[in-house]
Amino acid sequence: MAPTAQLEHRLSLNENPYGPLPSVRAALSGALVAANRYPEFLPRRLPGLIAERLGFPAEQVVVGAGATGVIMHILQEFVVPGDAVVMGTPTFDGYPLLTATVGGRAVEVPLTASGHQDLEAMADAIDARTRVVVLCSPHNPTGTCITQSELEAFLDRVEPSVAVVLDEAYVDFVAAADRVAAADLLARYPNLVVMRTFSKAYGLAALRVGYAVGSVAVIARIRRWQLPFGMTALAEAGVRACYDAEDELALRTAAITRECGRLAAGLRDLGFAVPTTAANFVYLGSRCPAETNRLRTAFVRSGIEVKHCSTGIRITVGDTAATDAVLAASR
Repeated sequence: MAPTAQLEHRLSLNENPYGPLPSVRAALSGALVAANRYPEFLPRRLPGLIAERLGFPAEQVVVGAGATGVIMHILQEFVVPGDAVVMGTPTFDGYPLLTATVGGRAVEVPLTASGHQDLEAMADAIDARTRVVVLCSPHNPTGTCITQSELEAFLDRVEPSVAVVLDEAYVDFVAAADRVAAADLLARYPNLVVMRTFSKAYGLAALRVGYAVGSVAVIARIRRWQLPFGMTALAEAGVRACYDAEDELALRTAAITRECGRLAAGLRDLGFAVPTTAANFVYLGSRCPAETNRLRTAFVRSGIEVKHCSTGIRITVGDTAATDAVLAASR
């Protein structure tokens, strides 16, 4: 077994490598003055703030304790024991885990050879017991995206009684021209729920702020699972401060995207197959167990923590030093 070095680079959870901006940090410190007071019994100001920024009525937005909290509420509302949830595999660990938590059955459809979700096969996997289908764009762990036309064709095949969750946790890293027109799709497909988070590009992972946008009827059903006092006042303060500093945060996001390009190019130069990613991570598909084991050993020896998936290794994009360390270990 390889000796374990001191952890130097935490690249397993797709976190933003940078701390809060000074203005965001100041807002959070200011909010601590009232830490002796409870937050809202049920969140109203926070979803209203998000809805206003997105251009939706507040009734179409629901918040939760990170994207995971929102996922849990969606599954609690739509899935009863024995019901099916269709998803690509591998995917975010939370989907099969939380599906099992509510007694559902995860129907896992393998990705294509290029690391994309196989939408045709996923549509074919829907049956009479399917209640939810999960699509991720960019996909976790490969970083591949679903185009507007692909998504529309998929939604046209899905019965309105089946909820389709479009997980856009990494959408802020996607070029504006490549994003789907979520508002248009939500207006046309009332069974669509778009989910996002402040944990990634906005760097508020510790505050646990996620949200979903959907039709008024669907959001009302999801909202009824919210716990009293379940969202902190810090979450509201952090989101408000981030919105006020969006130009600065956009520069950070651009820097992470550039670093992602450097990491992907460096790995390809070393002979690794890396799908084109639109997120803040890259994916090394496993060509053989021996190669995967060599990489695993090299990363451990170098103090680099990565995410090991069933078909490969996901590496979060960190700062310049982290990229240099990953490329050196990969050699």
